Amino acid sequence: MRKAERLFQILNLLRNRRTVLTARQIAEQLAVSERTVYRDIQALSLSGVPIEGEAGVGYRLQRQFDLPPLMFDRDEVEALLLGARMIRAWSDRQLAAAASSALNKILAVLPPQLRELEETSAIKVPDYQQQLSVSVHSEQIRAAIRSQQKIAIDYEDAQAQLSHRCVLPLGLFFWGATWTLVGWCELRLAYRAFRLDRIRHFELLAENFACHASCSLDHYLALQRQRYDEYMTNANDSLAKNQGD
Repeated sequence: MRKAERLFQILNLLRNRRTVLTARQIAEQLAVSERTVYRDIQALSLSGVPIEGEAGVGYRLQRQFDLPPLMFDRDEVEALLLGARMIRAWSDRQLAAAASSALNKILAVLPPQLRELEETSAIKVPDYQQQLSVSVHSEQIRAAIRSQQKIAIDYEDAQAQLSHRCVLPLGLFFWGATWTLVGWCELRLAYRAFRLDRIRHFELLAENFACHASCSLDHYLALQRQRYDEYMTNANDSLAKNQGD
């Protein structure tokens, strides 16, 4: 759990508790050490959150403290609904569940006239074309990206040729019809993109990797941007030349 998420969770725990909450109780809730809780409490206090208490006794928020309510307009709510529906329709089951959970938390604090948009909005995302294999591979690959673990895949290309690849998974991209995995391919010694619906077998390897300047998602994106800029420059030069002729 990232620090920002921990701070938010601690703040919510304190908001929902009228009596003091000990560092041990917070640590058990967040599955972290008490020392981490002490540091996070200090960070919240330094940021201006009025927390009463001390180490070894417990903590609580001052009674007058509260966070301002979430305020969204109609377009913002429809944008959130659309995003959640897209994730539910086109992503994996874990992300779909997370999107639904996040959306429910937002809807719970909206006024009734905005909350009813969940039922009345005409912006829909059909989910009947979702492929189970893509969903399963997406969950596995996201886990591999987070843990920086190498993967092995059997991949079928556009000519139906099967190859075995060991890949350093770097990122997932959605192109409106297909999901692709971008990674460093140890067979080709270069970046490659693999469509998830063409992965025939997947294996998480017991070997970690570390990104570096010439092998990372940022580096890949920089190369793609450079290639795109070069392509557009050449296309514009060619167009200008033809118009001149």
